[in-house]
Amino acid sequence: MSEIRETKSSPAPRRAQAPPVARQLSVRAIMETILRRGPTSRAELAKHTGLSRQTTTQVVLELEREGWLQVSGRAQGPIGRSAPTYDLDPQAAYVLGIQLEGSVLRMALADIRGRVVIELDEPTDPKGGMAVVAQVGRVFAALIGQSGVSRERVQQASMGSPGVVDPKTGHIDIAPSIPHLGEINVVDAMRHELDLPLTIENGVKLAALGELWQGAARGADNFVYFGIGSGVGMGIVAEGRLLRGTRGAAGEVAFLPTGGDAFSPSADGAFEAAVNSAAMVRRFEAYGGKPGLTIAEIFVSLHEGDAHAIAAIDETSRILVLAIAAARAIIDPQLIVLGGSVGRRPEMVDRIRALMHRASMNGLTVAPSLLAGRATLVGALGEALDRLHTSLFGVDAARPEISLTNLTGGSPVSD
Repeated sequence: MSEIRETKSSPAPRRAQAPPVARQLSVRAIMETILRRGPTSRAELAKHTGLSRQTTTQVVLELEREGWLQVSGRAQGPIGRSAPTYDLDPQAAYVLGIQLEGSVLRMALADIRGRVVIELDEPTDPKGGMAVVAQVGRVFAALIGQSGVSRERVQQASMGSPGVVDPKTGHIDIAPSIPHLGEINVVDAMRHELDLPLTIENGVKLAALGELWQGAARGADNFVYFGIGSGVGMGIVAEGRLLRGTRGAAGEVAFLPTGGDAFSPSADGAFEAAVNSAAMVRRFEAYGGKPGLTIAEIFVSLHEGDAHAIAAIDETSRILVLAIAAARAIIDPQLIVLGGSVGRRPEMVDRIRALMHRASMNGLTVAPSLLAGRATLVGALGEALDRLHTSLFGVDAARPEISLTNLTGGSPVSD
């Protein structure tokens, strides 16, 4: 599903190279105010930025000439007077968000205000490696062709993927759901395919950013996002910032020594092997449940009072609470957000809340993801917008007050 609007076909406007520092600060103050407040008159801009009216007028008219601002309406002043209000021209520039998973590739274009123009998804190419790189390029071309957005106006891209990106080699490690990614320099290959500035981040970390921007964690400075589905992952936001760690591996909780023997030579990850969807199916069958049921069918059995389903889901919840207790002891978050096809289930959320109360973890809020299977895409768009606003205007858009809006199209997918 997508939303398509008529857009400009002329090349994207460009900020002048290395303007004077005073002008840079003035541009930053004005653009930050407009990003936060929306359409604003020059008088109000001067009032909120502390700039003189003369400087405000000069900078606003310059940004209007460059194509970044446009007159959006009029503000009523005293004695019947009115003044033009200025807002970002939403078609001045665009960003590309990419959600790459073993089962689905989802991509979207958003304008400089964060409004999604078009979104497409399709099954991830099972050949993996360079075949997936080519697929990303093809879907990008489809986004451009179907939306009418000028390719030159797309100025930043961000991708969420499984695994951890090695900052030295550009390889993505620990991503078994997509074959051959560890054999290529994914960063260089994707940048060459798209011909765009591109950042690649672990998908669960971007899902945490998505929830911060527009989901269950809006307004939270310290929270932890647990993604529990076919795989497991954790995204940590501390003091309003995503925690990445030395090698970008902060939050890789698959190997947390909980739920299994961390010293077993066959253990791919004790925690992941104990709580992911495959583990729940194995547990259900080991307790005597009917073989061959899917996760969704096991939850149906739970509601029918199946003792095997109750026991399997209860045990999975207990192990998850142990991981939450570890995160609380180390990070001291104010909020836990549960995502993924297993983690966000209301049956899991209710059990985890009850177990946390029994484990004396009162005061720590637990909430299900509001963005479901699209949290990573929202985070990717937000990351790209952050970099776009910073590179153009020096504005730090990674603040909760500046959020993605009017996200449309698509539907949740199972993780």
